[in-house]
Amino acid sequence: MKRIKFTALILILVACAQLAFAQGESLPELVRRIKPSAVAIETFNSRGEKLARGSGFFISADRVITNRHVIEGAYRAEIHLANGNVYPVRGVLAVDGEGDIALLQVDVPQGLIAPLEVVRTTPQEGESVVVIGNPFGLEGSVSNGIVSAVRDIPNFGRIIQITAPISPGSSGSPVVNMKGQVIGVATLQVSEGQSLNFAIPADRIAQLRPASLTTLADTVAGTRRNKRASAERFYMQGLGFLARDDYARALPYFEKAVDADPDYAEAWYQTGFCYGMLGRHADSLKASKQVVRLRPEWSATYSNMGASYYALGQFKEAVDAYRQAIRLEPYNADSHYALGLAYGKLNQTQDEIQSLRRAVSLRPDHANAYERLALAYFSMKRYGEALGAFEQLKVLKPTDAKVYNYLGETYLEMNRTGEAVDALNQAINIDPDMGRARYNLGRAYVKMGDRDSAIAQYNILKTVESDWADKLYNVINP
Repeated sequence: MKRIKFTALILILVACAQLAFAQGESLPELVRRIKPSAVAIETFNSRGEKLARGSGFFISADRVITNRHVIEGAYRAEIHLANGNVYPVRGVLAVDGEGDIALLQVDVPQGLIAPLEVVRTTPQEGESVVVIGNPFGLEGSVSNGIVSAVRDIPNFGRIIQITAPISPGSSGSPVVNMKGQVIGVATLQVSEGQSLNFAIPADRIAQLRPASLTTLADTVAGTRRNKRASAERFYMQGLGFLARDDYARALPYFEKAVDADPDYAEAWYQTGFCYGMLGRHADSLKASKQVVRLRPEWSATYSNMGASYYALGQFKEAVDAYRQAIRLEPYNADSHYALGLAYGKLNQTQDEIQSLRRAVSLRPDHANAYERLALAYFSMKRYGEALGAFEQLKVLKPTDAKVYNYLGETYLEMNRTGEAVDALNQAINIDPDMGRARYNLGRAYVKMGDRDSAIAQYNILKTVESDWADKLYNVINP
């Protein structure tokens, strides 16, 4: 018996150990393991004077990732390890200017460094993260928090917002998950009194393509000749605000970016996007036309143009823009949906239906496209097809009173009065104040010859919706 209990205890302990392993290390253990792989970076100007301080981390035995702006303007740089050792930076292997990432070549003794694992998976909102930076005077400082948002920015990609504070001097630090894997590169944007804690996803590290080694001095010379580097600084500032949907604050930075480099297509795109989101559609069109000049193959630009033309009431031009977007990206359901809306405004209902059918075939969960498709069928008195689309919409939006009202109206047109009553009662159960559904229910009762029930709906409508009450009164008393 004692042996059985002892064996059971061992199994329990093993299970607990496995569970602990699956959940990751404790925070102190994690920090101790990855801290030696984070470095401080100090840069110097042409006279050997200290220029800037930042952070970075090893991704292989001799390669360090940092922010591009950490080494900007530097003629020489060195890294400081957690153990106090200092090693020179030999040069730059690759730069992602828009992502503010640089890959450095550093010679350190073999076996000294355990590189951090970089993963391309997108972190989950709410996931715990740790940032290990090396601002001078506070080497190896640690902050932890969670992923507060993962945002998709058009024509840029994803950006990760974190609650872990990033100290000045910690730009370029690794943002790691609780397994010690790098999920991003910390970028501190301080602007207009706001501290925006963002990380560039680690996926962009994996996309870097190392080229021949360039010395820092040569990099400085190239940057001074290149308008793009200055523009990219403004662009990154704009992205920080854009990631929080603060279009008004993002816009000036993108405008400065295109002023610095008028051939910067990505900055023109974001300028036009912000104009559009701020309702400045004529300005948005001007910016989008600059993008077309530079990058005519970008379908998203034509979608932006379509949205602006649509908002300005220029529906024929909107159709042309959306058709061009679809030519470049045929399988974008949203473009087909938007094209359908533009056709609808031109009363080209058959073309509208064709576009919306394509949208739902590409994305069967596109509720808005199903709603517009069903309404287009209904307007053409193709009630059977409208009913099928509304039924699909009900699957996607099972608690939306409006959907059941649509079903009720369709059943009424098909003289399926009993089913209409059931659907309209369901709409009212979900939203008792939905005047249109009560009006339609009253109409259904009149069709069934149940005048008393119709009057009951009229009496309710008199207290909440006078317009619908008057309409129902005329149905009851023709």
